[in-house]
Amino acid sequence: MPGQQRADARRNYARVLAVAEEEIAAHGANASMERIARIAGVGSGTVRRHFPTRRALLEAVSHKRIEALCTRAEELLDAPDSRAALLEWLTDVLTYCIGARGLAATLTQDLTDPVHDNACSAALEKSGNPLLHRAVQDGTVTTTATVAELIMLIVGIALTTETSPDPTTRATRLLDLTIAGLPPTQPQ
Repeated sequence: MPGQQRADARRNYARVLAVAEEEIAAHGANASMERIARIAGVGSGTVRRHFPTRRALLEAVSHKRIEALCTRAEELLDAPDSRAALLEWLTDVLTYCIGARGLAATLTQDLTDPVHDNACSAALEKSGNPLLHRAVQDGTVTTTATVAELIMLIVGIALTTETSPDPTTRATRLLDLTIAGLPPTQPQ
């Protein structure tokens, strides 16, 4: 934990985290940990001491964004239209995933490590649950979907569109299709 470390270890942690944010923004979730160490001016062992896994690094980089999305969910809870509030929040999650290339990867489930919870997904689920519950309660969303499933859809959209020439437009279109579904056309 950074707060309980020596001053030089806290400085190294902060420097590695700052470099990791830039590298992940530029190169996505698979940014080289060795390159991050080199740019931060520390050994790769130092990076691994602070962040023993890639997921730990991604979660640390995404921490502020996840907090902002959780705060946003709280702000939207009192919105007059519960459906619009839920959809606005999901759009915010998608926007963050697209803008921060590593965020979508942080929200994916690690099926190879069932022991450790995904802290980022868990925080978003906890924050999004009241929005979904309110929309269902108001009858503005008739679904049995869970927030976890909605986040998985967002992650899928973000990961699918991340290499598009215009990922925001493509992702927004896919989210709109997801929300609208594929209703039959009206007979003329």
